Amino acid sequence: MSDQLEINNLIYKYARLIDDGDFEGIGELFSNGKIIFSNGINDTEVSGTVDISSMYANTTRCYEDGTPKTHHATSNIELKINGESAYGTSYYTVFQQLSDFPLQPIIAGAYFDEFYRDENEWFFKVRSIKVSLMGDTSRHLLITL
Repeated sequence: MSDQLEINNLIYKYARLIDDGDFEGIGELFSNGKIIFSNGINDTEVSGTVDISSMYANTTRCYEDGTPKTHHATSNIELKINGESAYGTSYYTVFQQLSDFPLQPIIAGAYFDEFYRDENEWFFKVRSIKVSLMGDTSRHLLITL
C-alpha cells in the first residue's frame, strides 16, 4: 500500500472511531502523539492515549447505542510526504441526526496534521483542529466551544 493511501486511511479511521464512540481507539491513534484544539485565542493541547481517550469521553455526548449519532465527513486532503514524516491538511464536516433533531451539519473546520513512520507504519504525531463554522453542537458536545 502506498504511503499516501496509508495516511489517508489513518485520517479516515479517526472519523470512524468518533462516529462509533470508540474513544479508546482514538486515544490509541495518538499513543505517541497529541491533539491541539485551536480557537484563535488560546490553544488546548492533549497528549497520550489515556488523556486523549478521557478527553473525548468527557466532552462527547453518547446515546443508547454508545455512539454520538454523528457522521464525520473528511475531504480536501492534501499531503506532503518527506521520507519518514508527512504533513497534511483536510476539511471536516460533522453531521448529526436524532429523532427530535433533524439531519444537519453541526460543525466544520480543518485539520492540520503531522505524521511519522515507524517500522513501515504511519502514525499521528500532531493533529491541530480548527473550527471554521459552528451550528448547534448541544446534542453532540458536553461542553461549550
